[in-house]
Amino acid sequence: MAPLLAVCAGYFMVILDVTIINVAVPVVGRDLSASLTGIQWITDGYTLVFAGFLMTGGALGDRLGNRRIFCSGVVVFTASSAACAFAPSDSFLVVARLAEGLGAALIVPGSLALLQESYQVQAARSRAFGLWGAMAGVAASAGPLLGGLLVSTVGWRWVFLINLPVGAACLLLTLRHVAPSPRHPGRPLDWPAQCAVVAAVALLIAGLNEAGRRGWSDPAVLAGLGLAVTAVAAFVIRERLARSPVLPLWLLRSPAMSGGAAIGLLFNFAFYGMVFTASLDFQHQRGFTALETGLALFPAVAMTMFASVLSGRLSRRTGDRPLVVCGMLLGAIGLAGWAAEGSDPAYPLLVAPMMATGFGTSFALTGSTTTVMGAAPPAYAGAASALFNTTRQIGSATGVALGGSLLATSTGYGAGLRGSMAIGALAYLTAAALAWLCVPAGAHRDGE
Repeated sequence: MAPLLAVCAGYFMVILDVTIINVAVPVVGRDLSASLTGIQWITDGYTLVFAGFLMTGGALGDRLGNRRIFCSGVVVFTASSAACAFAPSDSFLVVARLAEGLGAALIVPGSLALLQESYQVQAARSRAFGLWGAMAGVAASAGPLLGGLLVSTVGWRWVFLINLPVGAACLLLTLRHVAPSPRHPGRPLDWPAQCAVVAAVALLIAGLNEAGRRGWSDPAVLAGLGLAVTAVAAFVIRERLARSPVLPLWLLRSPAMSGGAAIGLLFNFAFYGMVFTASLDFQHQRGFTALETGLALFPAVAMTMFASVLSGRLSRRTGDRPLVVCGMLLGAIGLAGWAAEGSDPAYPLLVAPMMATGFGTSFALTGSTTTVMGAAPPAYAGAASALFNTTRQIGSATGVALGGSLLATSTGYGAGLRGSMAIGALAYLTAAALAWLCVPAGAHRDGE
C-alpha cells in the first residue's frame, strides 16, 4: 500500500495543477498586474512543458531508473510550487510554472512504471492502476472546487503552497517504501528525437489553444499545426534511423499499444472537453461563482474514485476489454443525453449525464492503462507510460480547444455547447470500437 500511496500522491499533485489554476488566474492577474498574454502563459505554460517533455521523462526513467527520475521530478515540482507561491511578478510566476511543468513531466512516466515494478501480480497491478486512475479523475475535477475554496478564503498563493506538504510526504514515502528501479545506462538518449517530440507537442497544443481564440482559419493557427505535423514526420524519420530510439516504432505495431494510446486520447478529449465547456456554461450563462461551479461539477467527480476501484477489482474476473468497452459506451450515453436535453436544460437534468461520463471514463482508464503497460517490455515501461500520458494530454488540449472554438463560433451559446457534447459522444463511441478491436480479451489470473 505504501508504494501505491507514494506514487498516487505525486500524480495527484501534477493533475491537480492542471485545473486548480483556472479559477485562480483572474485573481492572480489582478494581484500581479499581469497582461492578458501573461495570464495565458500562467495557465498554458505548465501544460506545454508538461506534455512536451513527457517522452523525455520516460526515456530518462528507463535509462537512469524510474525511482530516481520520479524523486527528481517531485523535488523540482515542489520547489517550483514554492517559487510560484512567492512570485513577486507575473513574469517570475510564468517561469516558475514552466519549471513546474518540467517536474510534472518527470513524475508522470515514472509513476506508472513504478507501479508496474512494485506490483508483479496482475490482479494487484490492476487494482493499483485503478487507484492511480482515480487520482487523475478526482484531482482534475476537484481542482476548480478546491481552487475556488482556497482563493475565496486564504488567497491564491495557497493554490501552490498546498503542494509543499504533499510533495514532501510523497518524496519521503517513495524513498522509504519504493525499491530502486533497474537502470539501462547503455541506452543513450536520442536528443534529436526528444527535441522533435517537444516541438510537435508544443506546436500542436499552442495551435489548438490559439484556435479557440483566433479561429481555425487563422494563419498563425494553421502555421502552428502545419509545423507540428512536420515535427511528427521528423520524429518518425529519426526513430527509423536511430540505433537506440526513444520510442521504437515496432512498439506501435502492437494493436494493444497503439490502440490503448488512441483510446486514452479519445476519452480525455471527450471528458475534459465536457468539463471545460460545462465550466464556461455554469459561470457565464448560469451565473455561478467559481466555488458554485466546482460544486456543480461534483457529480462527475464523485463517480471517479468508485469507478476506478471497481474496474480494478472486476478486471480480475472479466479482463479489460468488457470494462473499457462498457465505460466508453456509458460515457457516450452521458454526453449524448446532455446534447439531447436542448440548448438550455435545467441543472438537475445534467446530473445524470455528468455522473455517467465521470463513471465511464474512470471505469475505462484502468483497463486502457493496463493494456498499454502490458504491451511494453519492462525495459521500455517508462517510454510506454510517457506515450500513453502524452496522447492523453493531447486529447485534453484538443477537447478544450474544440469546445472553446464551438462556443465562440456557433450561432448561439447553447448550440455550441450541444455540438461539443455531441462530438464528445462520438469520440467515446470511437473509443469503444477501438477497445473491442485492440484491448486483449480474457480475465487476469493471480499468477500472471
